[in-house]
Amino acid sequence: MHKFNLKGKAAERMKGIVPETEEAARKTLSAETAENPAALRVVWRTDTGKIRKNNQDAVILGKGILGVADGMGGHKGGEIASAELRDGLIRETENRTPGEDALKEAVQTVNLALWEQQEKDASLTGMGTTLTVLWACGDKMIIGQVGDSRAYLLRNGQMKQMTNDHSMVADMVRRGVLTEEQAACHPMRNYITRAVGTDSEVETDVTTAARRHGDRWLICSDGLYGSMDRQTLETLAQAEDMDQAADALLQKALDNGGKDNISLVLIQDEGEYESEEEEKPENAEPSSPEERGVEQ
Repeated sequence: MHKFNLKGKAAERMKGIVPETEEAARKTLSAETAENPAALRVVWRTDTGKIRKNNQDAVILGKGILGVADGMGGHKGGEIASAELRDGLIRETENRTPGEDALKEAVQTVNLALWEQQEKDASLTGMGTTLTVLWACGDKMIIGQVGDSRAYLLRNGQMKQMTNDHSMVADMVRRGVLTEEQAACHPMRNYITRAVGTDSEVETDVTTAARRHGDRWLICSDGLYGSMDRQTLETLAQAEDMDQAADALLQKALDNGGKDNISLVLIQDEGEYESEEEEKPENAEPSSPEERGVEQ
């Protein structure tokens, strides 16, 4: 499904609405970090799906920084936006000490470059991209969020959504305009209210969570989580073999229609940490039918 960005007065107006293939790219790697070069084991997949003609998703695989970008904006705009966000973010963080401010500054630098690019090229007007990214920092994991891709944490057999969607329906649920059940099948559920590259400045939600040995993270575009219910997502994501888990998640999304590009990054944390304190970002959303998506 196509993604649309709402901004300014248009976004404010929409808040008041009354309820109404290609072969997948794949890789397994160890993501190096300054503190522990082998602390993270990573498996990723990306696929065009069965409907779209090109893949506007980009998988971010940097030094300790990992994520997904889901582009939007015409035939080539979305693909350019997500790819340049990927490349720019890796470049901007490569030689920096991980931190919340450093992540915000890196995203803003890339955001401004994307904005200036479309200002010079009318064919790229309206291009932008979501961003969901994790940046390892000692015994903490920094989480960055713009748009409606998601990060989930699987710990002790339970999965928790660690990001908030920046979307019209998510905002309406938070304000009580829509129920979670209505949001899951709302015809405008793909309208996002925040994206990288659509304005000269971008607001990035940044939170931090404690890392634990054995944590598994799932970062994915809405082409994955929106194609299956939450229980299926959770069950498939925590299979012991990470490659099998990634293959099963991708195949389920394709079997359920493959209506959008599908991208996912699975991360297994194999580091050792002293802190065992349970942490949850203050703005993380609880489990809900909205999270679960719609079974196709």
